[in-house]
Amino acid sequence: VIGKGMTPPQKTLFPPEKICMDWRQKRRPGAGLFNLGSTCYLNVVLQCLTYTPPLANYLLSRQHSRLCHQQGFCMMCIMEDHVRKVLYSSATAIRPRAVIRDLKFIGEFKPDIPGDAYEFLRCTLNAMHRACLSGSSDLDVSSQETTIIHQIFGGFLRSRVTCLSCKTVFDFFKVFLDVLLKIKGASSLTTALEDFVKPKQMDGKKFFKCSKCKKKVAASKMVTVHHAPRVLTVCLGRADHGSSRKLSQVVEYPEYLDLRPYMSDPAGEPVLYSLYAVVVHNGHTCLGGHFFCYTKASNGQWYKMNDVFVDSCGIHTVLGQQAYLLFYAR
Repeated sequence: VIGKGMTPPQKTLFPPEKICMDWRQKRRPGAGLFNLGSTCYLNVVLQCLTYTPPLANYLLSRQHSRLCHQQGFCMMCIMEDHVRKVLYSSATAIRPRAVIRDLKFIGEFKPDIPGDAYEFLRCTLNAMHRACLSGSSDLDVSSQETTIIHQIFGGFLRSRVTCLSCKTVFDFFKVFLDVLLKIKGASSLTTALEDFVKPKQMDGKKFFKCSKCKKKVAASKMVTVHHAPRVLTVCLGRADHGSSRKLSQVVEYPEYLDLRPYMSDPAGEPVLYSLYAVVVHNGHTCLGGHFFCYTKASNGQWYKMNDVFVDSCGIHTVLGQQAYLLFYAR
């Protein structure tokens, strides 16, 4: 097997043993968020991140801002402030003003134009990751992937490519902060995950250049989760790329998920996750419509969070949604 992409880091920026997966303090749910234009897409992401226990624990400890020397925009400082406001506020709803003010630094977003929650999640985690790197220059790539953001959300995928001519096996590893699943024809999260790890033929435009055969060859490729993240974020790809329509079928998802069958070593101990947040999209196309979410607060109760409204609900309601983003924690 010829492998590449898993070099050990020279320096660990955030020690993984310092991550606390359970809430340090239990309390009632925090405030709702005002929709300031067309900002439901960012409200749901902010709420899901606020109820991500290892991230909230870290942000509430103010470890970042105490040592931050960043001039101007810093996504970690903004999130620290936001999570404190939401969880400690006596108001029923607050305005996420700082996030809106600095939207242009997070990504290609404008407050009065509807955005995509998945895109906003990726950009927000990236901006937080960059904020953790500010001030550390000359780090090798593997060391850059040891920020608290990568320690919480990051895992590794392995692409195993087999040359069909000489049968040589090549392994390529790459880091991920979320998994995007195709759902066309999938009735459940497990069938979508099974399809994700199924070997696929590489031919036509996707020919593989085999370094043994020294030419482009037909090959098969199998992607598996090589290193499981502490928090698994899944996007059920509802955009039908053939049309601008949305794939609105029901995709069932469980409260508890074992990731082991989809890993490079499928025979080991179970790798168990528990659902703690779900983003739902209402609407016929992916460009318009409305986002709301369900999150599990530190008191163990589920709540529907729809902009300013925060209402308690049961797990059956949570599991019966047309989900777009799923958040699972180990």
